[in-house]
Amino acid sequence: MKANHLPLISVIIPTYNSERTIKQCLESIKNQTYQKIEIIVVDEYSRDKTRKIAKKYARVYSRRGERSIARNFGIEKAKGKYVLVIDSDMELTSAVIKECVDVAEKNDVIVIPEISVGEGFWADCRKIERSCYYGDDVIEAARFFPKKLILGLGGYDPNIVGAEDWDIHQKIRKKGYNIRRIKSHIIHHEGKVELAKSIKKKMYYGSAFNEFRKRYPHIWRKIFVRTAFLRNWKILVKNPIHALGMVTMKIGEGVGLLIGMLLAKTKSRATHY
Repeated sequence: MKANHLPLISVIIPTYNSERTIKQCLESIKNQTYQKIEIIVVDEYSRDKTRKIAKKYARVYSRRGERSIARNFGIEKAKGKYVLVIDSDMELTSAVIKECVDVAEKNDVIVIPEISVGEGFWADCRKIERSCYYGDDVIEAARFFPKKLILGLGGYDPNIVGAEDWDIHQKIRKKGYNIRRIKSHIIHHEGKVELAKSIKKKMYYGSAFNEFRKRYPHIWRKIFVRTAFLRNWKILVKNPIHALGMVTMKIGEGVGLLIGMLLAKTKSRATHY
């Protein structure tokens, strides 16, 4: 395809006090082998240097509300034929967008594999967990799609916090789109992972998962009982200490999620856990 006919790609990034990772994220977009890109950052009034850093690379907007609200606002502002929705702690390897465009031009929607990196024991446990999900249609969710498609679906649902990616993925599948994976991947910079914080995060997501469970009972069962670990038992056997830590983490997070679902009758909720 000739350069002047290449589609514009809009990368949407919600931010909130993302100073630790936002520069690395934006640099990875700038250094893509595919260059016809616009970057849109939707910031929830960060109190650190997030906006100052982002303005060197992107159009920056301010918007209050959950991640889905920021994503939908960014998609509405996007000028591209396709949108790529990522988080501020994600780094794209250099060929991600080029591979996405090559596949998407065949009317496909794209899942981009993720690799987790971070600091400490629990981050290593998270890395093993993520490695078990490669190719899993239940866990992985599409991030790259035509703007028209995502707008036609009504965008991301702000009422399903923590499961909004899975929700939009299921809506896309119902529309009959082909969902494919590329070889390039995203590096997810988890930072210092703490068990108590991870459990608290799942508790926060509880009310949203009540709604997700009602919409997709068959998917909910598969998400809650991760057969991916059984399929990838060889990965776990090779590193038994971190595998045991991962199991401990998933049990704790599962309990936290259930508690959050039980406590979800409260009407008010903060926009960050």
